Amino acid sequence: MEQFITEFNQNLFFIYLIIFTIILGFEVISKVPTILHTPLMSGANAISGVVLIGAILLIRTAESDEYLRLTLGFLGIILGTINIVGGFKVTDRMLDMFKKKAK
Repeated sequence: MEQFITEFNQNLFFIYLIIFTIILGFEVISKVPTILHTPLMSGANAISGVVLIGAILLIRTAESDEYLRLTLGFLGIILGTINIVGGFKVTDRMLDMFKKKAK
């Protein structure tokens, strides 16, 4: 527990930065018009790919006793993969709306 508190105090700036980016991202995305949603979704999928690669690199460079880095890397892989798959599903559904229906 003491190691966790030490890591937390050393990385407090980054924790605040993550919280700020979550709030900022929510505010920006909620103001996007519907017509721009599909291109932004494709861009978000590309960013999630970068997050996934970063999480894999984080796990590869972590030592076996660095539980915080291993946990964050694992969460990054899981959440990045969910975001990529969900983003492609949503993009596919939105593009299907623009296809002409067979009669």
